[in-house]
Amino acid sequence: MADDYDLVFTTIDHLQSCSVQLEASSDPWSQVEVYRAVIRASTAKCPNGPFCSINSFVTCISKDDKQPTHILEFKHLISALFLALLAILFSPLLQRIALRSATSSVAQHNITNAAMSSTASAALSPLYPNVNLVPRPNTERGGADHGWLKTFHTFSFASYWDPRYNSFGNLRVINEDRVEPSEGFGTHGHREMEIFSYVVSGELEHKDSMGNLEILKRGDIQLTSAGTGIRHSEYNRNNKSVVHFLQIWAEPHTRNLQPKYFTRHFTDEEKTDKLVTVVAPVGSEGVNEEREGSGPAPVQSNVTLKTTILSPGKSVEHVFPAPASGETQRKGYVHVIQTSGYNTDAAKGNRVRVNGGLELSEGDGSFAWGAAGDKLQIENVGTTPAEVLVFDIE
Repeated sequence: MADDYDLVFTTIDHLQSCSVQLEASSDPWSQVEVYRAVIRASTAKCPNGPFCSINSFVTCISKDDKQPTHILEFKHLISALFLALLAILFSPLLQRIALRSATSSVAQHNITNAAMSSTASAALSPLYPNVNLVPRPNTERGGADHGWLKTFHTFSFASYWDPRYNSFGNLRVINEDRVEPSEGFGTHGHREMEIFSYVVSGELEHKDSMGNLEILKRGDIQLTSAGTGIRHSEYNRNNKSVVHFLQIWAEPHTRNLQPKYFTRHFTDEEKTDKLVTVVAPVGSEGVNEEREGSGPAPVQSNVTLKTTILSPGKSVEHVFPAPASGETQRKGYVHVIQTSGYNTDAAKGNRVRVNGGLELSEGDGSFAWGAAGDKLQIENVGTTPAEVLVFDIE
């Protein structure tokens, strides 16, 4: 049954979003609002049953108009209604449980990497040996080829789940998607999430319940602050070309906000051999809250996104700001976009070097930790321009 549906991974923290959409459906058998909450527990991954790591196994499943129109089994409908009711009645408690679990997961990841030997640190980051780098190779990302959609997941998403990569600070999703001509994601809902799309090539239509409808192209950044809840669709209306974009989710620092929508455009020229901030927290320098304007798109989260198109032999630097109160290090993440084509094997194509040591190619990424004033230097050591994303995470 699951093979007939698009899987959208979420934690219990976001289960209420599914329940609200199910509740809102006037015809749950035929509309895309049909959601089923499934606890995917197996003896291999969860020997003590579904409650040992419940937040990691909750999945929302939505039906869209491209897929078979058969009736859900009765037991699946009962499961969906029961779990939706639980989500509504116990949402505050479930959210606290999920938050504690996610925090524990990230803290454990930090402890593991903070314990790296000085030799390993120096080898990966000789220019700034106090900076810890942990590679995330292209071959280790999650992902799937659904025919109409080819996707990679840096963090647990849909049918891909890895307890080591549930999130990184407030950064929850980095999906690198390619959608075939005349295909796309049907109408679905989000709440309490900051969602932004970075278009690499092709055309992406965005349509939402706030009345926004536009076609996004290369250089466009579209940010939806879902707040109390929105519904949207994302389609490739072009009947000839694939659209390639990155979909990024960040958890908001404030809940129950009014939904908002923003777009920004940054030319290749602006990004060439410069590290340009394209998304930044509300209140940051240069950030305005106009729907369409100059400067970074405003995000209600402690996540900043920078980007560059590096020419061969050129380099840029990101300086770690001061960490959050009570923390000794700031988080960062580097991702090299697959601009030369879809590739599930070992990364190839454009190549960069981080801090004089770690080399990354298209599809590769790296987690990073640094104190205030530490740096991430990214140098193009290949023969063609490399498009790179750099995240700063409080």
